[in-house]
Amino acid sequence: MFKNNIALICLTLILVSCGGGRATKEIATKNAKAANVIARHYDNEADFKTASGKLRAVYQTEDRTQSVNLSFRMEKDKAIWMSATVLGFPVAKVYITPTSVSYYEKISKSYFDGDFSLVSEWLGTPLDFQKLQNLLIGQTIYNLREEPYRMEQSARGYQFLPEEVSAVERMFLIDPTNYKATAQQLAQTSENRSVTITYSDYQTIDGRIFPDNIKIIANEGGESTNIDITYRSVEFNQEVSFPFDIPSGYDEISVR
Repeated sequence: MFKNNIALICLTLILVSCGGGRATKEIATKNAKAANVIARHYDNEADFKTASGKLRAVYQTEDRTQSVNLSFRMEKDKAIWMSATVLGFPVAKVYITPTSVSYYEKISKSYFDGDFSLVSEWLGTPLDFQKLQNLLIGQTIYNLREEPYRMEQSARGYQFLPEEVSAVERMFLIDPTNYKATAQQLAQTSENRSVTITYSDYQTIDGRIFPDNIKIIANEGGESTNIDITYRSVEFNQEVSFPFDIPSGYDEISVR
């Protein structure tokens, strides 16, 4: 249904992120060349206090395609806010901090107001704020400094795979020119679930390397969902606010 498409476009950005949070800057990988690539990836992370602008998101399944325009605002490491419109009409808002996840949708008059633990319980996999932020700015979802990775070099770039086996299989591809993420893959084979994130292009704004386009393909149980996100405009270090009040009379979405 239409209302579910709007919710998925806004919230899939949250749901694709699996794992823990930001950790030490020390690099666990001992191979010198691999460690140097990892260090340069973090050296090239966009440095800003706030970011704001416009996005266009296209959500597609086998039986439906929906386009949504999004205004976004971010205070790095503190808050992410998005407001969605369709044909010029506001339809939904989402406000995310490291400790809270809030969302409301006007057409169904429904809302969610909780935290990552509730969403994690609902999905059966841990989530956090840092992973979502990393996805949006072209950093690897998992912190490559936290554990040992093996690196393979090809024409596509530097591919990183964890040395140790875990419940979530991971692959990260780093561009050899700008050292930003060009592809990320997470898979839970036992759950028949996977997510592939690709960055088709980057732009340089005020000396900062920032994504231009992000494609997300989520597969679960043989069904595929595609989300194509394009940054239409981005500004850094402007004054931002995060207006968010759940309207009265809306029904709470239960995730339990």
